[in-house]
Amino acid sequence: MKNTLKYIAAAFAVITLSASCEKFLDRPSEDSYNESNFYQDEAQCIQGVNYLYNSPWYDVIRGFYRVGECFSGNYYMGSSPYLQFTVNGSDAELTAMSQSLWAVNSHSSVVYNRIKKSDINEDVKNMCMGEALTWKAFANFFLVRSFGEVPIIHNVSDEIAGGNYNNVYKARKEDVYDYIVMLLDEAMKLLPKKVANTDGRIDYYSAEALLAKVYLQKAGVTGTLVQADLDKAAEYAKDVIENSGRELLENYSDIFRMQNNKNIECLISWHWDASAQPWTAQNSFQSDLGMNGFDEFGDVWGQWNGPSVALQDQFGVSATMDPSTRSDVDTRRKATMMLAGDKYDYFWTTNGGFDYLRFFYDPDYGPSGTTNASDGAMNSPTGAGCVKFLYGDGKDHEAALGVSAGRMAYGLSTHILRLADIYLVYCEAKLKGPGTSTTDALALKCYNDVRRRAIPTWTDKTSISFEDVFKERNLELALEGDRWYDYVRVGYYNPNFAVADIQAQRRNAFNGGLNDVYKAYYESGSWDASAVTYNTTDAIPSADAIKSKLSALPFPSEDVVYNPHLDEPAQAFDLSTITF
Repeated sequence: MKNTLKYIAAAFAVITLSASCEKFLDRPSEDSYNESNFYQDEAQCIQGVNYLYNSPWYDVIRGFYRVGECFSGNYYMGSSPYLQFTVNGSDAELTAMSQSLWAVNSHSSVVYNRIKKSDINEDVKNMCMGEALTWKAFANFFLVRSFGEVPIIHNVSDEIAGGNYNNVYKARKEDVYDYIVMLLDEAMKLLPKKVANTDGRIDYYSAEALLAKVYLQKAGVTGTLVQADLDKAAEYAKDVIENSGRELLENYSDIFRMQNNKNIECLISWHWDASAQPWTAQNSFQSDLGMNGFDEFGDVWGQWNGPSVALQDQFGVSATMDPSTRSDVDTRRKATMMLAGDKYDYFWTTNGGFDYLRFFYDPDYGPSGTTNASDGAMNSPTGAGCVKFLYGDGKDHEAALGVSAGRMAYGLSTHILRLADIYLVYCEAKLKGPGTSTTDALALKCYNDVRRRAIPTWTDKTSISFEDVFKERNLELALEGDRWYDYVRVGYYNPNFAVADIQAQRRNAFNGGLNDVYKAYYESGSWDASAVTYNTTDAIPSADAIKSKLSALPFPSEDVVYNPHLDEPAQAFDLSTITF
């Protein structure tokens, strides 16, 4: 793990990567602090943990989308190996994702150990230690769900002192999950219980919510669903639902607006800082997912990809439908993906809002009053554009956060665990996998509350099936980097269900000139998509290819070269050796 373990050593430099209490990352002068004189008071300990909310996670961003959404069929990326299930250990984005997750694991360990040695107010000390442990747990949760059997690196300083970098063995998946449970159990002992918390910081209920999700994910890891794990997932989810004071926001799209970066629905988020140093403190999702010219910084290039035809099918819409007659029953669709006819009052707010079709075909229509920088054509092969993770233009950014955006530098938070997710975790924990149903009262309330927010005319169900919940998770969390892990979870104990669901998707693009259809509609109001067809030429992924990736993504090749044990069978890990 050559480059991966480079981050372990680099973690020892974290003292100079601290943040002010107001910002989640604002680098102080490097000659002002060192290991011996930092973490000396409460403010410094809070500063010392702040950067864990962004900087070490930065290189996860592209893998987060490719693994979470392209593998799962929600996002179309042309000939991407993630679309075709052919990704291998030489893939740059997968390598960056792996390195970044190990960086979080390492930095979290170092911060925890440094704060543990500090002599400050016990409550603040415990809070900061609990935050570091929760981030360590989340990094390991991403690792085991993505790469399967991975090493357990608990105390980074011990690994460095022992020189064991190229001699660590993989642990069994079930041991890694049990290790994550240990981390979160310890974090919950330390973290404060903040009812209706909106400060954006991890608290007891944040860790408990993640623990509920971990128990649900681990329930089938040995090949058979374990009822005790499902019961634990339901128990912890219920406590969060009933006692955390968190609530669903009334308007779904408000979750993803910059002014709501720290809102009452979101339990764990990456909080980015557009103006901070180092470079990795900032969000740059919009560059990869937006359309050329969407902002004025010349840093957007995602127009050749887009939300998939399969995701459109899930919402019951299609880019081939006449916008004047298209029925959008689910309000989440427009908050997730753009289609012809869509307009947004929260993008380009100083320019009268954003009009999806006008953006392509009006040469005078640009962000913040600038000239249109698009290339004059709708290039998405699926006809759809991404909405989630986009912040708008520079004026939108300044109005919401008080500071300007920059090139590939924005402050829109990325919410990676929301209350709605925990509602659906509880629902699934009350089921026994595909083909089962439940009438559990709280499960019905949770499911119906999520549906009712999305569909105001919704009539409550009196029984819900696993299939209902599995689809609802996708509609609620689509394009948020999580869908692939739903397939991984079910794939542990019922891989045939996961394979069949993926193979039934329309994962390919449209043929026949959607740009011409869109342009004619914009210019004349006429709609004729009869020549547009779905591409059935490209083969669907094979069952073997899908099952292989469900089991584990390949380790980066350079890591395997550096540590050949990663190519060997996993070993049982003695969790009794873990101390805090």
